[in-house]
This record gives sequence, C-alpha cells and structure tokens, in this order.
Amino acid sequence: MRLEGIFVPHTTPFRQDGSLDLEALRACVDFWVESGLHGLVVLGSNGEFPYLTREEKREVVRAVVDQVNGRVPVIAGTGAPSTHETVELSREAVDLGADALMVVTPYYFRPSSEELLAHYSEVLEKVDAPVLLYNVPKFTGYDMDISVVEALADEHSNLVGMKDSSPSLLRLSELISRVGDRISILAGAISITLPALMLGARGAIVAVANFAPELSVQLYRAFREGRLDEAIRAQRVLSEVWAAIQLYNQIAAVKALTALRGLPAGLPRKPILPLSEEAVEQLRELLVKHGLL
Repeated sequence: MRLEGIFVPHTTPFRQDGSLDLEALRACVDFWVESGLHGLVVLGSNGEFPYLTREEKREVVRAVVDQVNGRVPVIAGTGAPSTHETVELSREAVDLGADALMVVTPYYFRPSSEELLAHYSEVLEKVDAPVLLYNVPKFTGYDMDISVVEALADEHSNLVGMKDSSPSLLRLSELISRVGDRISILAGAISITLPALMLGARGAIVAVANFAPELSVQLYRAFREGRLDEAIRAQRVLSEVWAAIQLYNQIAAVKALTALRGLPAGLPRKPILPLSEEAVEQLRELLVKHGLL
C-alpha cells in the first residue's frame, strides 16, 4: 500500500447530551470525500479517540467505512496505552473494513525505545494489515526515536508509513533520509507541510483538512505539478489559520470552523467545551478574509 496525498484526521460529532451523532458524521464524510482528499483517518487525535468507549470506536469505524464505500482509503486509529489493547483494537478495525491502521505511541507511561520497538513489533506481527506509526509529542509528551522507526522499517513489510506531528523540519528531514525509501513519511503539522513535501514527504495528515480540504489538496497538487507560487500561497493561508487556532482548544476550534462551512460538526465531548460566540466570530472573519467562506 502506497500512501500519498492529503488525508483528513477527521472529527467525531457529538450531540448536546454527549452521545455520538453518526448521521452527522456520515454527512461530513461525504463532504470530505467529495472535496478531493486522498483518504480519511478515523479516530485520530482530532477524532477525540481517548474519549470514546471501545464500542463507540467500533461504531465510528463501521459508519465511516460504510459511508466511504471504497471511494478513498480509510485509516483507523487504533493506538492504546497497552500493547494488548492496541492489538485487539487493530484487529477489530481490520474486521470492520479499515484499509490501514494508524498506531499512536503509547501514552501515560512513557516507554523506553526498547519497549517501543517491542510494542510495535508485536502489533505488526499480530495484525494482518498495513500500519502507520503515529508520533505526536504535543499530546504524548515525547518523540519516537528515529532508530526505532528504522528498525521497524527494516523488519516489517506491513509497516507502510508514519505520521510525524513533530514541528521539527530537522527531524522530518532525517526521517525521510533514513526510511523514506521504504515507507511513506506524512507530515502531521500544516505549518511545515510544504517544506516537508520539498524534503520528500509523500503527503500530510492535517487537521485543517476538516474545514479547508479544497485548499489543502490544492497545496499538494500545486506542489506536485510544479506550481510552487500557488503552493506557497496556499501554505501561507493555512498557516495563518492554524496559528489562530492555537489560541484555543484545538478540537473545539476545528469543530467550530467545520461548522462554519455548513457541516454538522457537532460539539466536542466534555471536558472540552465549545468555543465562545466571540471566538467563533473571530475565526469566521479569518475564513472570510481568505475566501474560505
């Protein structure tokens, strides 16, 4: 499986009472697919996966796979603090029809590099599916050692990619240099997406694609087709919007912006609270300024 392009780590809509809104999710899925994105990532960080029960995770994956109906690849986030639960969640996602899995580094207890290598090796050996590693120090508190990535790429043919959400271009450059010929390195931060592509990344999995999928895809296509000025303009706009989001809770802001696009984004699940009307208005003005509304 060769992963290339722009993938959306999409949100999970919740109703006022905190319950899943799968009907709203299906409507959003159609929008994302029809916007030209290259694939969907369900139960990523923006999908609020730590807040979902195991049964809710199954319901969400089942609904997304069904609604996508083979139009684009569906990558399911199946990472958990323990190796045992990660394997179980991964097998369930495969049984539900996910095309690939994205496995975040274990969190809460920080594992050593030796433990990370053993963790991922067991997952890769016990799960018959393409797997992406997911490094997101913003949420887990640590970076996955590149030597671990290299060892896994050497030993496991079903390791097909990695989403790296570190903001460091030096790290991304080293990753691409050491394993980019064997697995797809995908940027996880919109602020460095164009530089990452220039360094050899195959694409990106970025939250802005929830509410600006067209411009996200435009950036990628412009770069691939040699229209660098156009790609730079798109990068600047998306970077400015993302900088504004950093003033708020990321999940709440992404849902608010998605709702401004006319989609049933739903509410975040508590303890995350929705943005204030004042904050939403400020973000709306930003979208209007850049022609995204």
